[in-house]
Amino acid sequence: MNVYDSIMTGLTEAVTYEQGKGKAKHVSLTVKPLPEFEASEIREIRVRTGFTQAIFAAILGVSPKTVEAWEAGTNHPAGSAKRMLSLMRSDPELIEKYHLVTEN
Repeated sequence: MNVYDSIMTGLTEAVTYEQGKGKAKHVSLTVKPLPEFEASEIREIRVRTGFTQAIFAAILGVSPKTVEAWEAGTNHPAGSAKRMLSLMRSDPELIEKYHLVTEN
C-alpha cells in the first residue's frame, strides 16, 4: 500500500468511527524492559563489533571515558545506551546494517 492509500484508509476509518458506524482499533503493546549489563558484557559487545572504546563511545553517543568506566564496572549504562547495547548484543551487524560507521 502506498502512502496516499494508507492515509486515505486512515481518514475513511476515522470518518466512519466519528459517524458511529465503526469501532476504533485497539492495539496493545508491551515494551521489553531495559536490561542490565555487567562490565564484561559491555566489553564483549564492543570487542565482538570490532571497535575501539572511542569509536564505540561515538556510536553510543557517550564519551570514551564513559565506555571505559562501564567496562571497569565503576559506572553502568542507562536509558537509550542500554537499549542500543541490547540491540547490538542481539545483532552484532546492526552498526553495519544502518551505516552508523563509514570508512574514510
